[in-house]
Amino acid sequence: MRVLVIALLALLAGCQSALPPLPAWQSPLGLTHADLGQIEDLRTGERLTPRQLVERLAKAPRVLVGEQHDNPDHHALQLWLLRALAEQRQQGSLLLEMLTPDQQPRVDAVREQFASGDTVADLPGALYWLPGWDWALYEALVRHALGQPYPLLAANLQPAEVLQVYRQPAILSGTASTADRVRQLLLEQIRVSHCGLLPDSQLPAMLAVQQQRDRRMAEVLLAAPAPSLLVAGAFHVRRDLGVPLHLVDLNPLADSLVLLLAEVGKPVSADAADFVWYSAALPEQDHCAELRP
Repeated sequence: MRVLVIALLALLAGCQSALPPLPAWQSPLGLTHADLGQIEDLRTGERLTPRQLVERLAKAPRVLVGEQHDNPDHHALQLWLLRALAEQRQQGSLLLEMLTPDQQPRVDAVREQFASGDTVADLPGALYWLPGWDWALYEALVRHALGQPYPLLAANLQPAEVLQVYRQPAILSGTASTADRVRQLLLEQIRVSHCGLLPDSQLPAMLAVQQQRDRRMAEVLLAAPAPSLLVAGAFHVRRDLGVPLHLVDLNPLADSLVLLLAEVGKPVSADAADFVWYSAALPEQDHCAELRP
């Protein structure tokens, strides 16, 4: 009987799908930090293996992944995660903050070219990739997604919509995303991210743009084929500030899980996400130095 049990356990272990190999760290700092590579379930405090994380995320109809845009390790982990999830269940869609609706026809056309085996010589040109997003960091994820059977979807506002919101902020429906605490925290984040140089008179318009972007991401998530995965900046996907609040306002029954990719030394609270995965870090840069008088 004991031999039979051991054989059965070995068989079950062998049935587990193999995960892709984890990427090597590319960022230069924190390579000896105790938290490097650690994954935490922030709801329970449990430390997880990459497989355990994938198995938990695979059960969610919507997964929101927050990145630090300039960290190459976050982009490598996103691609790893997308591939690993595909081993657990059929992916429904991938959504990117970096794409706008006017790019969607170009994305769909390139996907058809990929499916036909055609070569696209200038991929960023074919996609009308926006120069504000470093193509070198996003190319691997985008190229992989374009070759998959599920759609790659734009999740951001069009530039014209941003301008319209800035000029005439619309009133958001719902109570979760419009709570005073949420708005005050976002206003402070906007103030800091603009080096404290924005006139106070511009802050409400900037807040409206931020929240309308989050609302659009929530709307696209609800309409996208499930299971869906959204890649966006960390502040956009935070449970206490961003897209999850808009999901609640639009559909309280819409389940989702949030994974934040964070550099070591930048702890993430349980209010912000369901899971955190700590990566190597980039050197701190004072982006405001050249703007100060």
